[in-house]
Amino acid sequence: MHAKVNPHPFSGTVRIPASKSHTIRQLVIASLAGGGGAKNEVSEIILPLDSLDTQSCIAACRALGAEITVHRDGGRLVSCTVRGNGGFKGGRGGQINAGNSGTTLYFAMAAAGLGSEPFAITGDDSIQRRSASPLLDALCGLGVRATSVKDNGCAPVVVQGPWKGGKVSLHCETSQYLSALLLAAPAAPAGTVTEITVPLLNERPYIEMTLSYLAAQGIPYEAAEDFSRFVIPGGAAWKPFSRAVPGDFSSSAFPACAAAISGGPVTILGLDPNDTQGDKYFLDMLSRMGCAVNWEKVPAADQAAASCEYQVTVSRSGERYSPLRGGAFDLNAVPDLLPPAAVTAAYAVGDTLFFNVASARIKESDRIAAMAAGLAKLGVRCTERPDGLVVHGSGQTGVSGGFVDSHGDHRIAMAFAAAALAARSPIVIEDAECADVSYPGFLELLQAEMYP
Repeated sequence: MHAKVNPHPFSGTVRIPASKSHTIRQLVIASLAGGGGAKNEVSEIILPLDSLDTQSCIAACRALGAEITVHRDGGRLVSCTVRGNGGFKGGRGGQINAGNSGTTLYFAMAAAGLGSEPFAITGDDSIQRRSASPLLDALCGLGVRATSVKDNGCAPVVVQGPWKGGKVSLHCETSQYLSALLLAAPAAPAGTVTEITVPLLNERPYIEMTLSYLAAQGIPYEAAEDFSRFVIPGGAAWKPFSRAVPGDFSSSAFPACAAAISGGPVTILGLDPNDTQGDKYFLDMLSRMGCAVNWEKVPAADQAAASCEYQVTVSRSGERYSPLRGGAFDLNAVPDLLPPAAVTAAYAVGDTLFFNVASARIKESDRIAAMAAGLAKLGVRCTERPDGLVVHGSGQTGVSGGFVDSHGDHRIAMAFAAAALAARSPIVIEDAECADVSYPGFLELLQAEMYP
């Protein structure tokens, strides 16, 4: 499907979807929990993200042996109840399709290594181009049979336990490799020890998020201060829980950048500034570029999640906040921010450098190349670097309309939809329906016209 977004003012109040990263972690942990057969060994995940990636993760956890019931109220996903099986040890083997979800792919690979039967794990065309070699090698070093069917380090892969433990080195161009091992290793047999050395780690905040779940449940582990080494003993039991999923800072970047581009104000609900999500850095970036960013604590609209919540308002109204200014930003910890940051920078005066973000090239697409090519089609000059991008902005009138390719990447589709708000003419995004991977309804929020 194509999405056509016409230039128009954008303001108002937006509730952000639940965090994809938290939702998938909670689903996997709940599926690893319990297993003793007791009726009370059921987790409740409250207000999870309702997206294609969530559906992929639920299907993967079910294939691995968990019982998951989805609860809806008038079409709205309100909760998932999960009966785990104590570490997938009773899994019967089979097929898993991770769809477009890299997180699901890597987490399922590690979880499958806990059982004794083989699992064939694959995904869509994008997933089958994303390397899983470092994780495959690490799993093999832990005694797990883990092979790439096409011998290219990518899915489809076959994984079969048991997990025997040991010492491995894991090169983490994506943090998802390490999070996968950190979640699975505690459920390995008692007496095993998993020791991981990490010579390269990108996206550190996502590891902090994963470790917060281990800490919350009292799961023992050792971690070097610089995260270069981890030791996780097996035999720990993940426990059932009841927990709400916080709002997604990654998704919030798109209405926030829409506010920066169009002027706003846009008030965003559902975020917690104290959450571990690294992508809250985007609001700091906008502030440095000249936007007003104001947090406020208010009564919660949904009492199922909390009694109070935060709202943040982003605007570029008034002479003080206009025009946007260029700058230099290290995105190593937050590579998912590159697409919305790049389109925001297209409206800034002067150059904006995004650096130390080579990992953006191995996401759903090569996001550095894709953003440079798309912005060029809109009349914005960019300079690619091996580890980043320079956007040569020319102010509020520097973006023309035209056709751009999403490359099947949800974050690129949403970024260019936001870019259209202040463009000189409409922007049409090819394969725009991929936005539903993480933020269903965003294109409708921007009044996009959808057509084949």
